[in-house]
Amino acid sequence: MAACTRAATMNSLFGVVAPGPKDLWSLFFRILPKLLGLPASLMKKFRKGKNFHLALAELETSVGTLQELPQEVLMDIFATLEIRDLIRAGYVCSSWRSAYTCLRDLGKYKHSQTPCLLYTSRSAGENVACLYSLVENRTHKLTLPGLPIRRSLLIGSSNGWLINADKRSELHLVNPITGEQVSLPSVITIEQVKPITDGSGIIRKYKLSLYSGQHEDGTPMIYALDKLREYLYFKAFVFLDPCTRSYFVVLIHHPRFQLSFARLGDDKWTWLPQNTQYRDCMYMDGLLYALTAHGEINAFDLTASTVTMKVIVNKIESYPSALKSWYIICAPWGGLLQVWRTFGVPEQKDEDEDGDPCFHTTKITIYEVDLKAKDLVETKSLSNHILFLGHNNSLCLSADEYPRLKANHAYYTDDRSEPPAALKSVPRDIGVLDLENNSRKKVASQIWSNWPCPTWITPNLTKMNLAFSK
Repeated sequence: MAACTRAATMNSLFGVVAPGPKDLWSLFFRILPKLLGLPASLMKKFRKGKNFHLALAELETSVGTLQELPQEVLMDIFATLEIRDLIRAGYVCSSWRSAYTCLRDLGKYKHSQTPCLLYTSRSAGENVACLYSLVENRTHKLTLPGLPIRRSLLIGSSNGWLINADKRSELHLVNPITGEQVSLPSVITIEQVKPITDGSGIIRKYKLSLYSGQHEDGTPMIYALDKLREYLYFKAFVFLDPCTRSYFVVLIHHPRFQLSFARLGDDKWTWLPQNTQYRDCMYMDGLLYALTAHGEINAFDLTASTVTMKVIVNKIESYPSALKSWYIICAPWGGLLQVWRTFGVPEQKDEDEDGDPCFHTTKITIYEVDLKAKDLVETKSLSNHILFLGHNNSLCLSADEYPRLKANHAYYTDDRSEPPAALKSVPRDIGVLDLENNSRKKVASQIWSNWPCPTWITPNLTKMNLAFSK
């Protein structure tokens, strides 16, 4: 355990501050004592809350005198931990750090992680992301070197990766746990975006065409470098193709909520002009499923030399509603879910500083997709399952695997389609909805800044180790 003291002075490679004594106490008390067979009498001293430092010293001695466990055994134990505890365990001693590093680098860490709320705080600093743990009911701070996340625009969270737009409206992938950052193809390779340069060839502004593949919606718009992102991007996703072990990114963007994608190694975005009004995507069995605000589901085969599209479910509604959000989700029991989230203004209106009404989630309707009939079948309850909705990849999780979460509830963050700058001073729509009676509760008291909008993220230690071509 002496190595623990030395490790605490090191800068973490993963954006996490090395644990202090109380963090290690929490780690041992909650998980490792039982796994390592530490004496129950020792743990009673912790439960009583007396003589903490004496108990900690005895705990250090107990661990220090344990026979060195084989690395394979340590890796089996560590593979059962949540990431926050796994990283802490890596600071205990050299053998534990070796087991942690091997588990991470070999990609053998498969434990399902509980989604956390990622947000920023003015007091934390420009380069600090905060992770609110639903399991611990506490916040962890992650330092992201070289990324002023408080000035970024977050447009997606998938498989542990954030997709953010910088002050030049360029897109990047960021893993806040490992600190890995990857640049995506330039914004000027999106079909509707063209650069405006000065006499020396330096890009000064962007021109956004309003062509949607079907018709032109008006005269092209001119935007400053840092303003385009607010009007161009809606949502983005990072998917891993299990067959090729290669990542690709799907982007929902304006005009009219269209799709573009980029595979690993691409130097530009590929436009999918077949449809508009997309609101959510998922990837399953080699197909990209995209849901529109009409309730229509399209399936794209992105592996073909020429991308093909097939209509899985026809339009349900003729006109998109300004008071709804739409999600498509792979159900844990198989098949597809379509989720509609309805907004409203409470009878006792909350207003922001400018007097604008603050919309809140009032109802969530869940449909199972009947692929044969190309129709939707409403279901009244998710029973023992949980939803996570927002700018994250939409999730439906089993409450058996996440016992600290509330079954038949939806955890949601704000993902309204207004330009983000318009919502900077408006309280964000973040909470937990009981799907049985539509009652709402707060995730936590207002601990976040409104910009960028907080989002759910599922921590992931896997490194991409590859980059998109520039």
